[in-house]
Amino acid sequence: MKIVFIGSGNVATHMAVALKNAGSEIIQIYSRTYTNAHLLAERVSAQPINDLKYLNRDADLYIFSLKDDALPKIIDLMPDTSGLWIHTAGSVPMNLFEQRLTKGGYGVLYPLQTFSKDRELDFSKVPVFIEGNTRETEEFFLSVARKISDDVKLMDSESRKYLHLSAVFANNFSNHMYSLSSAILKKRGIAFDVLRPLIAETAEKVLEMEPIKAQTGPAVRFDEEIINKHLELIVDDQIKEIYNVLSNSINRYST
Repeated sequence: MKIVFIGSGNVATHMAVALKNAGSEIIQIYSRTYTNAHLLAERVSAQPINDLKYLNRDADLYIFSLKDDALPKIIDLMPDTSGLWIHTAGSVPMNLFEQRLTKGGYGVLYPLQTFSKDRELDFSKVPVFIEGNTRETEEFFLSVARKISDDVKLMDSESRKYLHLSAVFANNFSNHMYSLSSAILKKRGIAFDVLRPLIAETAEKVLEMEPIKAQTGPAVRFDEEIINKHLELIVDDQIKEIYNVLSNSINRYST
């Protein structure tokens, strides 16, 4: 199977490496920035390009792994090809391809994980959600996903929007809380390392029990004395507002 990647970011990097290791041939990597295309192309023995006029049009599969807002622009610039098209975005519907592909197959291959280029992970443990415009293309995409993941499921675009939303809360927002925690500690010259055991135990608990049952802290019992003391320590009004909103939300869902 010959594959072209449109994009060279975090998701594209991990997926391209996983597919190559599974026996697929990555023939091209496209990025608007040639250096980025070259870095990934080197890892998977592919040709780097930064202009779609050089795109190989005879691949079996074209994987679009781009920022959500960049997808429509790149799709409009794509030349006609003989292969199937698929994107990796969680919140973008499958029918984005409809206007360009009146005959060919298309769909979505959404890996539910946080990816960083410089951090290795076992792709076989990444849940992957598939959608195809026909039963035939869906079966093909399922076979592709099963080459690299042991956890592959079908999910339509409407359900995937909610999955992506939940992932933003579970991952992106929680990680931002770590950033705010780190900033608070830095002001007092305290290393973020002191929180790592707490973070690890919190993550371990939600793997074994319902998150609402794992919730602890002053907001659960709405301990106003402690909450007010915390608010006095916060100088930034926006962070103070975040503290209040989250405390109210925790109390609401815990009672």
